[in-house]
Amino acid sequence: MNQSEILPHLFRTEYSKIISVLCKQFGFYQIEIAEDITSETFLTASQVWGIQGTPENPTAWLYVVAKNKAKNLIHRDSILKKKILPHYKRESFVSDLELDLSEENIRDSQLRMIFAVSHPSIPIESQIGLSLRILCGFGIDEIARAFLSNKETINKRLLRAKNKLRENNVSLDFPSSLELEERLSSVLRTIYLLFNEGYCSQSQDSILRKELCLEAIRLCSFLLENKNTNTAEVNALLSLLCFHISRFDARLGGEGEIILYADQNRKLWNQEFIKKGEYFFFQANLEPKFSKYHLEAAIAFWHTRTEETEKKWKSIFQLYTGLLELESSPLVLLNRAYALFKVKGRDVAIEELKSLDLKTNPYYFFLLGELYSEFEPEKANRYYRKALVYANTELDKLVIRRRMD
Repeated sequence: MNQSEILPHLFRTEYSKIISVLCKQFGFYQIEIAEDITSETFLTASQVWGIQGTPENPTAWLYVVAKNKAKNLIHRDSILKKKILPHYKRESFVSDLELDLSEENIRDSQLRMIFAVSHPSIPIESQIGLSLRILCGFGIDEIARAFLSNKETINKRLLRAKNKLRENNVSLDFPSSLELEERLSSVLRTIYLLFNEGYCSQSQDSILRKELCLEAIRLCSFLLENKNTNTAEVNALLSLLCFHISRFDARLGGEGEIILYADQNRKLWNQEFIKKGEYFFFQANLEPKFSKYHLEAAIAFWHTRTEETEKKWKSIFQLYTGLLELESSPLVLLNRAYALFKVKGRDVAIEELKSLDLKTNPYYFFLLGELYSEFEPEKANRYYRKALVYANTELDKLVIRRRMD
C-alpha cells in the first residue's frame, strides 16, 4: 500500500473503532461530539503526515491523538459544567474516565454500536445509512451514490435517525438475554439489506457496489466473534452472503448491467467464497434452529453448483416453495416459476406465471419473454416490450433490449 492509500484505508478500518469506543464511554446521545473528535483526529493526521510522513505505527498514532482530543474536550466540558452549565439542564461527559482503546474494548464497543444503529425505532434506510457511516467509515458522498441520492438528503436522513435514537433513549448497553433474539433479528435484517444495496443496486459504480457487499459480510462475521451472537441464524446469513458474492464478478457486465445466471462465466465464480459459504452453512445446521436465511443459503448453495442436473433444480424449486410459506414476494414467486420451468418445462411454468397477479412487474414479463423466446419469438418480443414499459432503470432496459436483439 503506497502512502496516498494509507490514510483512506485507516479511515475505513479505524473510524468505526474510535467512534464506537467514544460513544460507549460518553453515551450515544453524544454521538455528534464523538464524530467530531474522530473526524478531527483524521484531519490532524492528514496535515501532520503530509509534512512529516506516515509514522511507523499509524494506527497507534491515531489512537493517541484521539485520546488527547477526547481528554481536551472532557477538560473543557468540566470547566463549562462548573462555570456556565449550572444555568442549563444538560448531561455532561464523565471527567475522570480514561479512553480505553484496547482490542477487547474496541470489539465490545463495535458490537454494541451494531445493535444501536440497527434499532427498530428508525426506518430501515436510516439503519443502513448509519451502518455505512458509523460502522463502515463510508463518506457522505459514497453513501449518496449508493442510495442514488445527494449529500443534503443523506445528511438530513442521518440527522433525523440520530435524533430519533436519542428520543427513544437508545444506549450502547448490550441487549438483555430476554430481548437479544428480537434485537439480533433486526441487526441481521439491516446487514441483509445492506448487502442487497450493493448486490441489487442500480448504481453503475461496480467498485462501490462490491464494497457494500464486503462490508455487510464483515459486519456479519463480526457477530460470530461474540458467543452471544454466534448463532445458527448468523451463520446461515453469512453463508448466504458468501455464496452470493462468489458470483459477483460474473454477474455484472461492463456497463453495470446484470448478466443472467445462465449466461454467467463460471470461471469468474470465486471458489474461496464458495468454500467459506459451505463452511458457515455447515455451522448453521449444527443446531436445530431454523430461519429464512437457512432456506436462502441453501438456494444460493445450489446456484454455485456448475452442473445443470435435475437434482439441482428440483432442490431449488422445493426450497423456494418452502420460502414462500415464510415470506411471499414477487421475486420469490418469479424465481420459483423459473425453477419450475427447469424441472417440468415451459408449458407448466407459463401456466404458473399466468396465474400470478404481477401484471405491472417488469421481471414478470421478462421471464415470460424468456420462456417463449426459443419457440415463439414474436410472442416473446411482445412480452419483452411490456417489460420495457415497466422497467425502472436504463440498465434493466439495456438487458431487455439485448434479449430482444
